[in-house]
Amino acid sequence: MNAEQLKALRGPLILLVAVLIAAAGAIYYTNLLRQQAQATLVQQQAQLREAQSRMQRSGDEKSIIVQYVAKYNQLQQSGFIGEEQRINWLDALRAANERTDLFGVNYGIEAQQAYPYAAELNPGPIALRQSVMKLEFRLLHELDLLRFFEALRQQNTGLFHLDQCTLRRTEATGAVRYQPNITASCQLAWITATPDAPPGERP
Repeated sequence: MNAEQLKALRGPLILLVAVLIAAAGAIYYTNLLRQQAQATLVQQQAQLREAQSRMQRSGDEKSIIVQYVAKYNQLQQSGFIGEEQRINWLDALRAANERTDLFGVNYGIEAQQAYPYAAELNPGPIALRQSVMKLEFRLLHELDLLRFFEALRQQNTGLFHLDQCTLRRTEATGAVRYQPNITASCQLAWITATPDAPPGERP
């Protein structure tokens, strides 16, 4: 191949090199776009999964709310959830006394305080508190005590638990048949729950 032939091939060779460079550039650019598209697809798939997860959680939360809202409303109406309702407690005492036909009830209520066993119940962001009530009443016999607290429970005016009771037999006076034979001194705690309590008040 002589110089003239090489000179004649020079133009096509330059064009071929230019085409190869352009093709390599196009391949590189296309590969770069593919990588970017792949990264965008992965990101969008992650966002889609997160959206689906949020939707699922939202559906679960809605199901939980629907399942328990009626019970929550009942607890709120009974006085367990929210501020303490001392007037309702006193009305319940009077009603229980009348229902069990006792001789009257004397009571005293201490200041509200944190419920000492709250940590065992693990209430989370719910603050549990108690108001200790001391009762004194007179009975015909021991079963009247059980009847009284059952009647108090049936008033549905909150949640309470009985801490202790002391019974003392009294001297009968005269020949009256219907008179108290036992004096009872009891201590119970009314429990209330306050949702979403500030961190400093949580047990």
